[in-house]
Parts: sequence; C-alpha cells; structure tokens
Amino acid sequence: MAEMTYSRLQSTISLIGFLVLVVGGGLAIGMVTGPDEWFARLTKPSVNPPNWLFAPVWTSLYVMIAIAGWRIRQNGSSGARNKLLWWLQLALNFIWSPIFFVAHRIDLALAVIVLLLVSIIVFIARNLNGDRVAAFLFVPYALWVAFATSLNYALLRLNPAA
Repeated sequence: MAEMTYSRLQSTISLIGFLVLVVGGGLAIGMVTGPDEWFARLTKPSVNPPNWLFAPVWTSLYVMIAIAGWRIRQNGSSGARNKLLWWLQLALNFIWSPIFFVAHRIDLALAVIVLLLVSIIVFIARNLNGDRVAAFLFVPYALWVAFATSLNYALLRLNPAA
C-alpha cells in the first residue's frame, strides 16, 4: 500500500512539474514577448483574432501539451523518439514568440511555426497506436497552430517590409 502511495505521489509531482514547465513557461514567454507597438502597426488579415483571445487559448493548449508530455514520460513503452518529438515541439513553440515579437522576423517565425506544425502532426501520428490520449490531446494544438501558421503567412504577405 505504501509503495502504491509513493508511486502515485511521484506521478502527481511529475504532472505538476510538467504543468509548471509548460504552462508557466508559455505564459512567461507570452508576457515578456507579447504584442508591442511594432505588431500593432502591422497590417492584419481579416481573420486575425483579437489579442485578448490568445492567452486563454494558449493556456488551455499548454495544459493539454503538459498532460500529453507527462503521459509520454509515464509510459515506459512510448520510446525515446516520442519523448524527443515532445521536447522538440515545446522548444519550437517557446522560440516562436521571441523570433516574431522581439526580433520582428516574420519570415523566420514562419519557418519555425511550419516546423512546429510538422512536429505536432508527427507526434500525433506516432502516438495514435500507442498513447491515443496523448495523441488526441495534441489535435486542438495542431488545429490552432495550423491557423496560427496561416496568420503568420498572411502577416508576411501583408507586411513584406516589416
């Protein structure tokens, strides 16, 4: 009984760690590198959502990303490639905002977000026959990043000199 409780405690601590890393890291990056005057001056596509929508959407997605990562870590049979894919998508996710909002590199940000979308899709495909819950947790993420990719592309086309 004590062993089961200890294992459950370890699992809970691990989940909390993933949530702090992903949600905390994502929100911190968003606060530090969020939209500025440069972004406000850009010509936006008609489908550009209001700025207030991004925080709740990303917070929800970050919770799902964290749970998927925790599940992959907990599942000993998930394999090193799935774990690597999870870390790769997180790194690409976290570097997009500084590239776009701080460096003002819409073009480079587009390359990063395309790689992010590919890594998410590959993660989903690789986990459909393994941890289906982790795979399905990434579906809303893939949809949002596909939409964000189209926004990034539209911003590049509408603001070629930015």
